[in-house]
Amino acid sequence: MTVPPSPQPLDQAQRQALDDQLSKRYIELDPDGYFLIYLDVEQGLICAKHFGNVINDKGLACDPATGKPLPVRGTVERTPTRIYSGRTAKELCIAIFEDSTCPCPISYLDHAAYLGREFMRAEAALNAGVPYLQD
Repeated sequence: MTVPPSPQPLDQAQRQALDDQLSKRYIELDPDGYFLIYLDVEQGLICAKHFGNVINDKGLACDPATGKPLPVRGTVERTPTRIYSGRTAKELCIAIFEDSTCPCPISYLDHAAYLGREFMRAEAALNAGVPYLQD
């Protein structure tokens, strides 16, 4: 068995360029919904609002009540199905993934991995006292 060569280390600019490139790839939307992540700086919390959706035959996320596609940009007045919060990324993940009182609102592993990355970014922003913007 041949071991592939290890990739070369990246400097900060190369790492950011790779991250930007990977953020542009196609992902299949989770039929169990999506999260909007934000910080409550005053309380020292990372928060995540969960919203349900349905995926139509074109692969678009739609409002379950109206069946209309959700806009990609701009604000949408919707009521979250649940709001989660934690003081750390790990605490927030445990609240979402290990809550035995309700079913896990995530059905795709790539969605779970994305949320873990975003929660870590949000925690870093909270710790550094800088704004957080969800990718």
